[in-house]
Amino acid sequence: MQPLPPLPYPEWEATKTTLHLWAQIVGKVRMASSPPRNHWWHVPLYVDVRGLTTRLLHSSTGTPFEIRFDFVDDRLVVETSGAVESFALAEGLTVAEFDAQLHGILRGLGLDVAILESPFGVPMTTPFPEDREHATYDRDAVERFWRVLDWSANVLEEFSGWFCGKTSPVHVFWHSLDLAVTRFSGRRAPELPDADAVTREAYTHEVVSFGFWAGDQNMREPNYYSYTAPEPEGLRERTLRPEQAVWTELGGGSLAILHYEDVRTADDPRATLLAFLESAYEAGADAAGWDRDGLASSWCPNPPQLAQLLGR
Repeated sequence: MQPLPPLPYPEWEATKTTLHLWAQIVGKVRMASSPPRNHWWHVPLYVDVRGLTTRLLHSSTGTPFEIRFDFVDDRLVVETSGAVESFALAEGLTVAEFDAQLHGILRGLGLDVAILESPFGVPMTTPFPEDREHATYDRDAVERFWRVLDWSANVLEEFSGWFCGKTSPVHVFWHSLDLAVTRFSGRRAPELPDADAVTREAYTHEVVSFGFWAGDQNMREPNYYSYTAPEPEGLRERTLRPEQAVWTELGGGSLAILHYEDVRTADDPRATLLAFLESAYEAGADAAGWDRDGLASSWCPNPPQLAQLLGR
């Protein structure tokens, strides 16, 4: 395989912010064009062979369509069974122009839906139709980001096969623009009466989640992460692998992180990431009292392979 590319966050922060806002617009169209699913699984985007996709959607009249970020040709593509419309993703394309062009295409195809035209869960607050500030597009950085998402999604898919309990798809949540997969113990979590509706639905059951995100205003570099919710007592005292992985605090909870650069520069990036994911899972599941033996898949590596992976 090709070496994993560098992805220093400060060098493409402006592009990442613009792309993030574009993705929120497309994600909101997806949400409005999909029947609700548990844990908000009707809202994410997915990595595909040319970039990111909504996968199959349906209009109010039942017309099937798909919206894709094509990072090979740098275009936003809307496709139905009988038409393909697109526009260029380029330096200078503002969030307002992206929003107007996408809705224009959707209207022309009879697919348009009303969305809440404002960002969600990010520091930016300008409504999409008014945002002429964010308009940066570094195509090289976007291509590298997509390559990292593609590689990471493949490893997360492999890791998902080690578990036979309820598991989310490997998907990209556009509110935070992170690639994620979640494992469930099968037990209900305590209710969160003071939380917002999004959080309450996301955490109805006990979970250990894993993922990758490219960085933000608080974490100034790309990281792989894991957290357990609800957080069990003693979680942060448990060992992570490889040795570069650490526990940190975010939003009042414990987060296991491994810097992307430590994975990228490792002798075996795949094994390094799998070791991190498995160690974070074992930490959370054991601390929370999950039945790990009962939840292990028949596809799980045999004990000697796991021991080698975890350096035991």
